[in-house]
Amino acid sequence: MSHSDTSTRTGTGTGTGIRIAGVSKVYHGTSRPAVDDVSLDIADGEFITFLGPSGSGKTTMLSMLAGFISVSAGTIEIDGRDVSRQKPHKRNLGVVFQQYALFPHMSVAKNVAFPLQQRRMPKAQIAAKVAETLKLVHLEDYADRLPSMLSGGQQQRVALARAVVYQPRALLMDEPLGALDRRLRDQLQREIARMHRELGMTFIFVTHDQHEALTLSDRIAVFNEGRVEQVGTPSELYERPGTLFVAQFLGESTCFRGTVDASAGLLRCEGFTARAPRLAAGLDGTGGVAVVRPERLELHSGAGDVPSGHNHASATVTEIVYVGNHHQVGLRFGDGTTGSAMRVAGRSLPAVPGEEVTVSWDPEHQSIVPAPGGASASPSVLEAAGT
Repeated sequence: MSHSDTSTRTGTGTGTGIRIAGVSKVYHGTSRPAVDDVSLDIADGEFITFLGPSGSGKTTMLSMLAGFISVSAGTIEIDGRDVSRQKPHKRNLGVVFQQYALFPHMSVAKNVAFPLQQRRMPKAQIAAKVAETLKLVHLEDYADRLPSMLSGGQQQRVALARAVVYQPRALLMDEPLGALDRRLRDQLQREIARMHRELGMTFIFVTHDQHEALTLSDRIAVFNEGRVEQVGTPSELYERPGTLFVAQFLGESTCFRGTVDASAGLLRCEGFTARAPRLAAGLDGTGGVAVVRPERLELHSGAGDVPSGHNHASATVTEIVYVGNHHQVGLRFGDGTTGSAMRVAGRSLPAVPGEEVTVSWDPEHQSIVPAPGGASASPSVLEAAGT
């Protein structure tokens, strides 16, 4: 998984601008919360992403922040002021959706000017703010065009301009790149990152796309079944996932299951024993899963080539797929575990499909997470969890 190391980016501010405290949402006629007791502090000027699959609660949480949906329990504070029951227009938040929601009969400039007109700003100031904001999104030459004359990426930039032109307290974005193709998504990701740097505004971004989350965010909050599973920088979540769900949702992994022996610092797996120098308290004697990213796995023709101190296990190569700058090597281990290793293009491959290899990895580059259900997990349990 290729990702940017944004662990040093912490936003432009230091204070807590938005506080979510024990927020839940239960829709009428349902018993299961769409959002379940979520608490999160968002720093001034931070770029935070709510990441999760469809139905995980991330969009519902954003909608409660915006005021479009009422909270069932808990509070939302902006700058220390409880806004949980306030109307959306009183929260001073900009919102951008996947669908551009532009006025088709208005020019680009008039679309961007609309929120300023609603605030009864003088015409001269409106003209200056619109010109400034269109320059920010590189659309100053498109002011007089109608939305229908623009590409999808350009229309979304108009929507972004309209959302920030009145300098809201924060910008909320709900899957804003979902309707674009990959090339345009990558381009607009760079534009959004640049806007965040230039504006210094708090950005709250919702997506199911791990690539967007890893490349854009100061921090990521991973949502699953209405709850936040883990919050951290992109590198923290990718390198040190706290749960099997986070490990599997944020990139590819090989997951070795076994029983934790905390006193010995080991995970006892079927067919081999893995050194585990960092074991969470309370895991001793329970089922654990060693999570290893594909770029951390090394392939050898035999056990004699394994570096000192590395964990290792035997596997059969199932496939080798060329994907440009690297080969993806499919692996099947003795207990039925499947996984993959990444081999940089140009390096020789130690085997062909059907042959046996020794797979090794540095224990410092694995994470031990609880197995689903807490017991020593079988392959079928991990498959049910998404392996």
